[in-house]
Amino acid sequence: HIAGVVVEIEKMEQGPRTGKPIQIQFASHTRELLEPAVAKVAEYIKANVPEAVDVDDSRSLPGLEWQLTVDRAQAALYGADVSQVGMAVQLITNGMMVGEYRPEKADDAVDIRVRYPAEYRGLSALDELRITTRTGLVPISNFVTTEPAPNVDTLQRMDGVPVEYIRANVQSGVLADAVVKNIEIWVKDQNWDPRLTIDFRGANEEQEEAMAFVGVAFLLSLLLMFALLVTQFNSLYQSTLILFAVVFSTAGVLVWLIISQQPFSAILTGIGIVALAGIVVNNNIILIDAYNHLRKEHPELDYVQLIVRTGAQRLRPVMLTTITTIFGMLGLAMNLSVDIVAREIVHGSQMSMFWVPLSQALVSGLAVSTLLTLITTPAMLAVPHQWRGFTARMRQRFARSRPAEASS
Repeated sequence: HIAGVVVEIEKMEQGPRTGKPIQIQFASHTRELLEPAVAKVAEYIKANVPEAVDVDDSRSLPGLEWQLTVDRAQAALYGADVSQVGMAVQLITNGMMVGEYRPEKADDAVDIRVRYPAEYRGLSALDELRITTRTGLVPISNFVTTEPAPNVDTLQRMDGVPVEYIRANVQSGVLADAVVKNIEIWVKDQNWDPRLTIDFRGANEEQEEAMAFVGVAFLLSLLLMFALLVTQFNSLYQSTLILFAVVFSTAGVLVWLIISQQPFSAILTGIGIVALAGIVVNNNIILIDAYNHLRKEHPELDYVQLIVRTGAQRLRPVMLTTITTIFGMLGLAMNLSVDIVAREIVHGSQMSMFWVPLSQALVSGLAVSTLLTLITTPAMLAVPHQWRGFTARMRQRFARSRPAEASS
C-alpha cells in the first residue's frame, strides 16, 4: 500500500469509454459553493447508497499553499516595482528562467533557471529577501504579506463555469440508472444555493442521448420504408404487414438479452435494431411479392392454395438467406476473433468484444423474425379474404332476414 495512491481495477468496457457510470457535476460561478456541496453529496452516497462503490471526487487533496499579497501603496512609497517582487520570489522558490538549452540528439529543450542556493531558499528566506529600489536595498517583507490558503491542484471549467465532479462505480449486477435515480431524488429534496447547479453525467447521460438518437433514426427508417413499400405494392395492408417483421426482430433481440442476462447497449444494440429493420423486411417482401405474382398468374386458385404455394416456393430462399447471414455474424456474436496470419482463434479479444452487442442483436433478431415471419405472414395474407367472406355472409344473412320481416 502506497500512501496517497488509489488503485482501481476495472473490467474492459464494451463500446466507447464513458468513465464511471455515475458522474455528478457541480457548477457555479461562485467557486466557494462547490466544495461544501461536493462533500455533502459524497458523504451521503458513501453512507446511504451501498450500491455505489469506488466513490471519489475532483476536489484537491488536503494541503496548504502560501499566497503573497503585495501592498502596492506601500511598495510605491519605497519605489519598488511589482515585477521586481515577482522576480525576487522566483529566486527563493523554483528559480527565474533565463534561457533554454537543447542537448544534442534531444527533441525537447531544457529550461535554464537561476535561483539561490538551497540554504537560502524557502518561505523563511522571504523575511531576509531584499530588492533594489531608488532608495537602496529594501526588505521585501515591508510591503509583502504571506497568507495560507487551501491548495488547489487544478481548476476545472465547463463552458467557462467552475465545476467539480463526483464519480462512482456500481456493484456487479446493479443498474446504474436505478442508483442515479435514487441519488437524484435525494439531491432534489435538499435546499441548495440557487447559484449552484447539479447535473448527472456519465453513462446515464450518454445512454439517454444515444437512446434519443436511436429512437429518431428508428422512426425515420420505418417511415421511409413504409412510403417506399406503399408505392411498390399499392396496398396499405401489405405494407403494414411487411413492416410487422420489425416488431418480431425487436422482440427477438429483447428476449435474447433477457435470456443471456446481457445489458442493453444503447449505441451498439440500438444500432443493431435499426439495422435489423432494413434486413428482416426482405423476407416479407419476398413472400408477399411472390403471392401477388401467383395471384395474377393463377386467378383460378383460391387464396388458401395461393398462400400454400407461396410458402412452398419461398421457404428455401428465405431460409438460405437467413442462415448465411446468421452464420456470417455468429463468430462475432460468440466473441471469437480469427487471426489468419497467426492461424489462431481468440475468444474475448479487444476487437471482437466491441462488436458483440451489435452482432448478437443482428443474429437473435434475424432468427426470431424469420421463424415468426414464415408462420404469421401467410396467415395474415388470408385475413383480408376471410374478412370479405365474413362480411359477405353477414350481408346475405341480413338480406334474407328482411323479406321474412316484410312478409310477416
